[in-house]
Amino acid sequence: MSSARRTGGMDMRALQRTWAYLRAFGRAKRHRTDLARHLVRRPLVGGATLGMETAMLLSNRLDPKLKELAELKAAGMVSCEFCLDIGSALAVGSGATERQLRDLPSYRHSDAYDEVEKLVIAFAEAMTSTPAIADDLAEVRRRLEDHLSETQIAELAMAVAWENQRARLNQSLGVRPTGMSDGAACALPERIS
Repeated sequence: MSSARRTGGMDMRALQRTWAYLRAFGRAKRHRTDLARHLVRRPLVGGATLGMETAMLLSNRLDPKLKELAELKAAGMVSCEFCLDIGSALAVGSGATERQLRDLPSYRHSDAYDEVEKLVIAFAEAMTSTPAIADDLAEVRRRLEDHLSETQIAELAMAVAWENQRARLNQSLGVRPTGMSDGAACALPERIS
């Protein structure tokens, strides 16, 4: 495949993901300014956050559905209701099914996911677990290498790491769900024992 065709596909994917974000934020009904209210007090941090969000939005080597499922798994483990709200809306827009959102806590035993989706979710789970066990991550990464390129794995790792940062920031500041997934399927916080 030519570089121009790959780039064109990436550009289209970035455009589609940007449109999905705008649609999701357009559905926000309440608590729209929770995070902005905090970040406006620290403009450098707000600008860095916006820059990272933009970079992650425009990074499109990995199928958006895989990225959204991984981010939702991390958000569920951290119990960030805002992240689950927007993440569910974005995941459905990327092709995730209601059953996939519902089965995230028990993904290993669900037939709602294919092998690659299960590996991506396992990777997110291993990265988000506290403590993160290097051997667990290495094993899942080795298995992912049979399906994804190094670039895609790097993008997946950044997406999960950023979701952990995002979810923990939102949790600590009390950022509440806005209703982006109201009336639709929504992943739920996981109770980790």
